[in-house]
Amino acid sequence: MTTLLDTRTGTPAAENAALMARLRAGRRARRRRTALAVSVLTALLLALTAASVLLGGIGRIDPADVLPAALGLRTGLADYMIFQLRMPRALAALLSGALFGLAGALYQKLIRNPLATPDMVGISAGAGAGAVTVLLFGPVGFALGAPTAAIVGSFVLLAAVHALSWRDGVDTYRLVLVGIGLGAVCTAYTNYLFTVADQHSVAIAMRWLVGSTHGADWDGVTTLAVGLAVCLLGAALLERPLTAMSLGDQLATGLGAKVSAARVAALLLGAAAAALATSVVGPIGFVSLISGPIAVRLVGADRATALAPLVGAVVVVGADVLAQHAPLVSPVPTGVLTALLGAPYFVWLILRHRQGATP
Repeated sequence: MTTLLDTRTGTPAAENAALMARLRAGRRARRRRTALAVSVLTALLLALTAASVLLGGIGRIDPADVLPAALGLRTGLADYMIFQLRMPRALAALLSGALFGLAGALYQKLIRNPLATPDMVGISAGAGAGAVTVLLFGPVGFALGAPTAAIVGSFVLLAAVHALSWRDGVDTYRLVLVGIGLGAVCTAYTNYLFTVADQHSVAIAMRWLVGSTHGADWDGVTTLAVGLAVCLLGAALLERPLTAMSLGDQLATGLGAKVSAARVAALLLGAAAAALATSVVGPIGFVSLISGPIAVRLVGADRATALAPLVGAVVVVGADVLAQHAPLVSPVPTGVLTALLGAPYFVWLILRHRQGATP
């Protein structure tokens, strides 16, 4: 009996056909899994956003006015409660969560470590130092408000980390160590400011440092929306070189990726995403850390960067609803709830990573 061979590989044609069939079946399964994850997360996000808008203090509003008020088509109490207070808070939670999730996924893919976040290289510490300086000692009416100061602080810190870790290129291990050191310096500086400021200003700054969507307005929502659109576009452009870099810098260079340029671009993009979110809602903790690993478990590492913003949005909106309305807990800043939920997951990630590293 004659066996037909594939003229390109020299293997039996039937074996090649079976392999291709399995690959196509695997791709279809991954697409179905991704579609299911996106559908479930989107439905959950819509439900949580609706709960954030509808719960709390709108009992005196005619139900028929709720949707028009959410679209800005009503005046009076309905407009104030829904369009001026509830909608900006819900959308700020959604958009900031997406930015935190995207920032964490980018850094985890770049550094190739599920524990890597912008916080690890001091982004949040730099943002906190800039914002607290203005909140505690900025003159009334000072043009450089806390949000702008947070963004400036983040990028100054990132520039210092990049400069100090440069040695014929940027090594990610050295970058993380320098980032941890400079982040500690920023934290010490912030703590010093608290010791010399008045108590009222300290209370305001502490609430910002914990992270809260309280007081979000439409200007902040616009900033977050524009920033998210730009960051998502940048992440899409970086997806191919970052995927190649996951195989190692030498192999990525051989595949045509500009490794140094892609690394700097990913660092800047992740820092920009985290800084924009932090500038509006403060450094809400653990969202950047947990969004990427959750996305990996849902759809796999190759599609996690695209799903992480949706995961982050669900986490922050859900935590914000609980922070406002959960019995025995509310009202507390949103960052308190993300810390309570994220800290156990962080410990689990560390233990799992240690076990995976053990032979």
